[in-house]
Amino acid sequence: MSIFTSQNRDMIRRIAVAFCLIAVGLFLADTLFAQEASGIVQQKKTWFQLFKATGIVGILLLLLSVGGFALVIEHFVNLKLEKIMPPEVVEQLDEELERGSTEKAYEVCQARDVYITRVVKAGLEAGGTGELAQEAARETGAEETFNLNTKISYLSLVGNIGPLLGLLGTVTGMITAFQEIEQKKAPTPADLAQGVYESLVNTTMGLFAAIIFLTAYFIFKNKVSKMTLTANNTAIMLLRDRSAAA
Repeated sequence: MSIFTSQNRDMIRRIAVAFCLIAVGLFLADTLFAQEASGIVQQKKTWFQLFKATGIVGILLLLLSVGGFALVIEHFVNLKLEKIMPPEVVEQLDEELERGSTEKAYEVCQARDVYITRVVKAGLEAGGTGELAQEAARETGAEETFNLNTKISYLSLVGNIGPLLGLLGTVTGMITAFQEIEQKKAPTPADLAQGVYESLVNTTMGLFAAIIFLTAYFIFKNKVSKMTLTANNTAIMLLRDRSAAA
């Protein structure tokens, strides 16, 4: 029933692993360069050092971001019009229905389980062609559209969880900073730096996740709306009463 094949899922997993390895490589390279230059001038903290200051919340945000990017790649690969409405399948259905062979058209739908065939098959099961078939196709098309929107809604979930985790990191960082103030009579800025870094970096990561994944969600949402509208209209046209036109 899903348009996401096991081959595509394997490819997405490989891309996600490669992304993680590249990120680790960049962090390590940044750290090494900072160490080499440490004998000359005082270096600012590297991205890896800043990330280490985020604690468990930073790890959760990183895992959330990796999952979000995996969803973006998967939707980018699979949410295409030719995936949900293959041109060769539409052509076969049009030829069989033009000849009035609803049985052959039904066999085509059975052979290729994609969006357009599920919608057309519902119409064929409801009466072949005509108004009843088109009404059944509209109902099934609405269900299929809902299913696709449900798939991409996880991006919205990721985008909304990101700032909440960032806010959690802000609170934990402030707690760390206030603990330093409580434990030391005259805490220096350096003593408070760990808590401040934890607060600000987590907030930054959470906002970054929200911007990226909510933007991606609305892009895919618009894309799904356009694709499903085209596919549903095509299915309705295929199931029109051709005998009346003849």
